Order: sequence, then C-alpha cells, then structure tokens
Amino acid sequence: MKIATLVRGGLATLALVASTAHAAESAICYNCPLEWANWGAQLQAIEQDTGIRVPQDNKNSGQSLAQIVAERNAPVADVVYYGVSFGIQAEQAGVLDTYKPALWDQVPEGLKDPAGQWTAIHSGTLGLMVNVDALGGKPVPQSWNDLLDPKYAGMVGYLDPSSAFVGYVGAVAINGAMGGSLDDFTPALDFFKKLAKNDPIVPKQTAYARMLSGEIPILIDYDFNAYRARYDDKANVAFVIPREGSITVPYTMSLVKGAPHKSNGEKVLDYVLSDKGQALWAKAYLKPVRDVALPEDVAARFLPDSEYARAQTVDYAKMASAQQAFADKYLAEIR
Repeated sequence: MKIATLVRGGLATLALVASTAHAAESAICYNCPLEWANWGAQLQAIEQDTGIRVPQDNKNSGQSLAQIVAERNAPVADVVYYGVSFGIQAEQAGVLDTYKPALWDQVPEGLKDPAGQWTAIHSGTLGLMVNVDALGGKPVPQSWNDLLDPKYAGMVGYLDPSSAFVGYVGAVAINGAMGGSLDDFTPALDFFKKLAKNDPIVPKQTAYARMLSGEIPILIDYDFNAYRARYDDKANVAFVIPREGSITVPYTMSLVKGAPHKSNGEKVLDYVLSDKGQALWAKAYLKPVRDVALPEDVAARFLPDSEYARAQTVDYAKMASAQQAFADKYLAEIR
C-alpha cells in the first residue's frame, strides 16, 4: 500500500513537473489567428525553432486591446498583435512593457515606439478583395463608389470599423479618398450610410473563409489576403486598389506589462523580426518591416507599382488619436 502510494505520489509529482515545464514553454498571443497574415505558418515555425508553443487566438485588434486593459492587474497574454493605432493606444493606456527585440535597430523610425513598447512587423495595403466567381457575371468593382451600386446589394463585406483595425483602416482610406481628413470623418460616415442601403455584411472577425466560399463576394481587406487566396488557395480572386485611392498601414506587436511568460514572449518578438520570421511574412505577400527583399516569385504576383501609387501613408499617431471619436460616431450614426 505504501509503495503504491509512493508510486502515485511520484507520478503526480512528475505530472506536475511536466505540466509546469509545458507551461514554461508557452507564450500567449492575443490576435494571432491561423487564417490571418500567415500566422498559421508563423506559429508553427516558432514552435519548431524555439520550442515555444503559441496557441492561435481569434480576437481582433480592438478586442485584444480591451482585454489587456481589463486584465492589467492579472495579465494573461504575453504578447499582442494589432494595427498600429491600437499599439499606440495600448502604450497610452500603460499596459505594455518596454522591449526592443533583436534587430529592432533595423526597423525604420516612425514604425516603432522609441522606448520599445510597440514595433511594426509588416504592412499591408487596403483594397477590394473580390471573389470573381461569386459575382454572378457582374463586373469587378474598380472604385469605392462602385460598391454603392444596387447591383452589388448584399455582396459587400467590411469588418466592423468600431472594433477591428482593418475596418478602421477602411474608414480612413474611404474618408481620405472622398476628401475627408483625420480631423473630419464626415465623408466616410456619409459613405457608410449610403452603403447601409446596399445591405452590407459586417463581421467583427477575419472573414477570409467567408470570402473564399463566396458568402462575401466583395470584401474590403488587404492585398496580402487577396494574393494568398489567389495564388495559395487557387481561388479566382482579384485585388483592386480603388481608383479614388487607399492607404498602406503597419501591424505591430508588443510585450504585455506583467506578462506571465515574459521571457518566452520576448523570444516570440525576436522571432517575428528575425530573417526567417520576416521571410515567412514575405512569403505570405506581406511587406516585411525590415529591409528584406521580397522573393522574386512573390514580388511578381503583386499589382504593378503604378497601382500602388494610389495608396498613401498617413500620420499614424493622429490616426490613433482620432479612432475612438470615429468609432463613437459610427456606432451612433450607422450601426
């Protein structure tokens, strides 16, 4: 009986040690969904090369920021991935730690917080991702105004701009294309009011699979998702940078203040800026933040530079400061 008890106790101790060791080799990332921006391949590579397991997470940028703020006294996440405006807001909320990942010095100024509270890892250009087969013979839209045409009723999707970063990027892009500014979102709000009459689909989370299936024939999204759909998933998908113009924005990552697996979180941030991490972004048609050339076969699949000339950058700090006021107006006037 004593021997059996000792054996059970020993096994329990071994299980506890194994569990603790497993936990020590984990890192929690908020907003790292498998279907978005090649995170599936990135998370697999991180585990293979570092031994750190990072479970996928399907939050969007706004939900991730809200969660780390709510958990500030008992953090759960180690790192967080979000659009640049949310990174700036998280910095202002005081929920981030300072960490300058390996090769941080190679990230251009303006694309990182000087203290290391957020660092861009890649960028994308916003446009129209169109499942051509799901259009039922209708022409591929070429402009923002085309989306208001009744023939596209029920066919246009965009992520909720009051919560998802890509949704807010769409609002900023449309607003600028329609003559607005970061001080005046009236043109964008007017556009969304008109689009509401065309019965749009407005999910909160990444809608890649729904576009691929044809449920959302026209999705306001990034170039990298469209190229992935066309060349990797072999779908008849076109990407259009609207005639009126668009914008290019960076996505960033941060170490959460009080991260329970801080050392592992730091290693994850090192990895996504490493040569291999940046190459994985490039392979998925994202523009690496470091000066890493796109592979020739990947670069050849992008639209010509003349098309990208219509995509501009903006004052990202000002974009961040304007975000909440826009979200409040959107919720009050549109949704």
